[in-house]
Amino acid sequence: MGLKTPAEYIESLRDGRITYWDGERIDDITKHPRFKVPIAMTAKDYEYDSPEYGESRRYKTEDGGYGHRIFQVPRSEKDLADRVEMMGHSAISTLTTGVFMALMSVKDQVAEVNPQYAENIERMYRYCRDHDLRAAEVITDPKGDRKRRAHEQDDPDLYLRIVARNKEGIVVRGAKLHITAASLVHELVVMPTKGMRQDETDYAVSFSIPVNTKGVKIINRSFAPAELNSFDYPASSHHSMPEGFVVFDDVFVPWDRVFLAGEVQLASRLAQSLGLWERTGGVVEAARISELFVGLAQLVTEMQGKDGDPVAQNSIAELITYAEMIRMGLEYACTHYEKTPSGMVFPNTLAINAAKYYYAANFHQTVRYLHDLGGGLVLTLPLEADLRNEESGKYIRKYLHTKPGVDVETRMRVYNMIRDLTADAYGGWQFVVALQAGGGLPAQRLMMNRTYNMKRAKERALAAAGALPAKGH
Repeated sequence: MGLKTPAEYIESLRDGRITYWDGERIDDITKHPRFKVPIAMTAKDYEYDSPEYGESRRYKTEDGGYGHRIFQVPRSEKDLADRVEMMGHSAISTLTTGVFMALMSVKDQVAEVNPQYAENIERMYRYCRDHDLRAAEVITDPKGDRKRRAHEQDDPDLYLRIVARNKEGIVVRGAKLHITAASLVHELVVMPTKGMRQDETDYAVSFSIPVNTKGVKIINRSFAPAELNSFDYPASSHHSMPEGFVVFDDVFVPWDRVFLAGEVQLASRLAQSLGLWERTGGVVEAARISELFVGLAQLVTEMQGKDGDPVAQNSIAELITYAEMIRMGLEYACTHYEKTPSGMVFPNTLAINAAKYYYAANFHQTVRYLHDLGGGLVLTLPLEADLRNEESGKYIRKYLHTKPGVDVETRMRVYNMIRDLTADAYGGWQFVVALQAGGGLPAQRLMMNRTYNMKRAKERALAAAGALPAKGH
């Protein structure tokens, strides 16, 4: 028990988990080049003695020990601010462990239906915290024909379902898609993908199991090759993380690890709880990357001698507006927090959904400004190998010169960052993730419609129009 070291984390992955990548079954992911960068990213968050981030990564638990801050249940505005700060410099494989915040936020409601499930949530949360484990958010089903509900599909396994129950536990079958870092964590925390009706009881299921559980198989895909040059790929070479296609082939789950098994009235609550924390993570990342866009835009503009150009300044102003709207949305969500009945603090639901919607709906348009400022070199810049080559390098240094004080190599690095972030490996992943992580735009619209104070808005509109009925009627 207690906080792990990076070496202990890496050793914990040698547990017989079944993982595939590029047609190959990988028996020890710690020795495979495909997993080198993702494991290094995750292991870095186990550096609790880091002078830069060590203290922000850990907190003192109510038991007197220490846990990673991803497990800290916020009880105040400061707790929430500390959590957001930690999220800003953590690997996504650490952030997915925030699934336990979703479970803890609905624990009270779960207890009203089944107290044992609520106890299971608390126990699993403490177990993972005290053993410094990481978890994946396992939510999205294949879904098959979207016009039909779970039990109406040609294949009943197109939504994860319970296929057997006994006194020891349940047996589940199905698959979950887009599971970030599934092969890199210790626990797979399964949540319902959406609300379920009474005739879909077998599909209303939630639980947590170890990744190496018999019957679990993970098929991986990443936006980046195993090894990339950090000069040419400054983002992708350090930040790639596999997405898992997770198969549950008649997997047994003991009752003490079950959070939901047929109680359809809770399915949508669990699904929505995860959406809030996942969108919070998306907005934290959006605040980081949008500020980066502003810096890159200003640099590329100055390097070209266009700092006084009104068109360039207009584009940079658009990027600043985008960054500031996201930052203010995140700040508002945290300072206007909400509370569960048991005192858990969480970001304002309406504000987080509005900020995530603004980020996602405007992401592609915003990237356009960056591409416009950068020009064609964003895609056609020669590689580092050509720069280092004595013969070709002299031409690159000659013809990429712009003005005194602008180093050609630095200029190339800026362009490479723009390309990698927005038009190459990492950028392709980000284009889809900006829209889809935490649910697509319709999911945010739905939550905004549900949480906005429409009654007050209508009353104010009627009052402004002089159409409110006289008091007493």
